[in-house]
Amino acid sequence: MADPAPRSVDQHLAEVLAALEPLSPSPQPLMEALGLAAAEDVVATVQLPGFDNSAMDGYAVRLADVATATDESPVHLPVVGEIGAGQSTGLLALAPGTAAKIMTGAPVPTGADCVVPYEWTDRGASQVRVERAPASGQHVRRAGEDVAIGDLLVEAGTVLGPRHLGLLASVGRPTVLARPRPRVVILSTGSELREPGQPLGTDSIYDGNSFLLAASARRAGAIAYRVGIVPDEPRAFLDALEDQLVRADVVVTSGGVSQGDFDVVKEALRPHGVWFGPVAMQPGKPQGFGFVGEDRVPIFTLPGNPVSSYISFETFVLPALRKLMGLLPHARPQVRARLTHAIASPAGKRQFLRGELDVSGAGAQVAPVGGPGSHLVGDLAASDCLIVVPEDVTALAAGDTVSVVRLDEEF
Repeated sequence: MADPAPRSVDQHLAEVLAALEPLSPSPQPLMEALGLAAAEDVVATVQLPGFDNSAMDGYAVRLADVATATDESPVHLPVVGEIGAGQSTGLLALAPGTAAKIMTGAPVPTGADCVVPYEWTDRGASQVRVERAPASGQHVRRAGEDVAIGDLLVEAGTVLGPRHLGLLASVGRPTVLARPRPRVVILSTGSELREPGQPLGTDSIYDGNSFLLAASARRAGAIAYRVGIVPDEPRAFLDALEDQLVRADVVVTSGGVSQGDFDVVKEALRPHGVWFGPVAMQPGKPQGFGFVGEDRVPIFTLPGNPVSSYISFETFVLPALRKLMGLLPHARPQVRARLTHAIASPAGKRQFLRGELDVSGAGAQVAPVGGPGSHLVGDLAASDCLIVVPEDVTALAAGDTVSVVRLDEEF
């Protein structure tokens, strides 16, 4: 069967995203929710602080009793108790003309309206000399001054960061409803592949793709399962795939999708309705996408050359994972930068060149790294961005402005 007419990059991405729905939300423990999108509005059911408490280590007092205190004319008060944080049996009420030692975070007793820090006293145990008067309410954190009951703490769709999780924990929430991390199974195909650490034959290579793709999936926020190498045998591939579907929300394969005699992925999956065809891009032309198994797990079949595989992941799989997680935007934002060197590009294809972005000067500049070869993984590792050349552009001069995808930026 001949491949269909080439799709554009935008068309293929649109087809992929249209076929996917975000994963169903479920309660996530707070420490598992970092980077996930909240699927509920979280409203405070308690106030913060929960009670009037001291902002300083010092003495709880009535302002009227210490208002005249100065270094030259200190005020002396008997110390009638000590209140520590978390000690509910401490002093609950303060009589006029007395003071109580109080620690930071401890509840301010009834009758006290301010706290004198230790630094303004002689730190007396049975009697304290106050040498400076606080203002009314000074060093007292009032109940509800930070968060009131009914306040909206987290809006649905918010990407949960450390500060959100700290707030949720502070109001007593052990979980938050969020879309879970997709479980991504990564399969590398190729009888020539060997695991790192194994000896190489004269015609074998190490499997770098599965590590590259698994790490990319993990960085995207997914749970990555890197599976062992699958040989170029359709039955072996289908058996390995079937074994993995039970723990997969997404499957990503690399290799076996081009025009060769041993393109096992295409041979095995085309009868199951998976689309295979060219996408008008360089590198990464041969692509495949569809659904497999009874649960219709989405599968991305990426080309085997490492640069092609990585750029395909960034262009198609990463946006898909973000849609499954309910994250926006789906694709990485692009920035504009001036080229340091002239480049050429094939007509009719969107080219993704490796680059190094410099934003230290007056304007952003980007330098191409290496050539266009899809096997140049060393150049890929030395890059921090992709230079995007549109389909209708065949040449750009030094100083021309181009679109750049920053690969290491959170978004």
